[in-house]
Amino acid sequence: MNELETLMAVSLGLGLAAASGFRVFIPPFLYGLSLRFDMLPISLPMTGLSEWMASDFGLIILGAAMLIEILGYYIPWIDNLLDTIASPAAILAGVLMMSSTLSDSNPMVQWGFSIIAGGGVSGTVQIGTVATRAVSTATTGGLANPVVSTVEAGACLICTILALLLPIIALLLVIVLVGYSGNRLRTKFSSDNSPSTNLP
Repeated sequence: MNELETLMAVSLGLGLAAASGFRVFIPPFLYGLSLRFDMLPISLPMTGLSEWMASDFGLIILGAAMLIEILGYYIPWIDNLLDTIASPAAILAGVLMMSSTLSDSNPMVQWGFSIIAGGGVSGTVQIGTVATRAVSTATTGGLANPVVSTVEAGACLICTILALLLPIIALLLVIVLVGYSGNRLRTKFSSDNSPSTNLP
């Protein structure tokens, strides 16, 4: 890969990793479809993981998991349970998405970057979504959670499509998402750790 192709591959991987922070199964399903129909802006070698995602069996499994995940987030309180399961799954999905796009790289670079950048980005976005859902549940008793779920699924879809079609723009979106999630976490932790003003 030349420098531009490497930048595109990294941007694609980070975009898919960030999208995995919103929903675990939408990005690999759409990525598998893109590989299947050769719709990516760069040429990537097919490895075991990407071959599986583009296979009939892989697309059926990922498609079914995607539908179950999307529908599950519309069931009150199940959405919070899914967040518990989805947090480690999102990090793993981010690592795998990133490693799939860097399969032409040195294995140490591929996996090191995938774990640190791919897992870190998806984990940060996922933590931001969990925090948003927790606030929604606490303030509305879960009534607003379907709206939050719709916004998250839409954000995942937009982020995935941008990553697949316009990876460099997706990279800019990733920077914004990570900054937003990081700011929400910093605000939450600073308010949780602030000294109480109601002293006896």
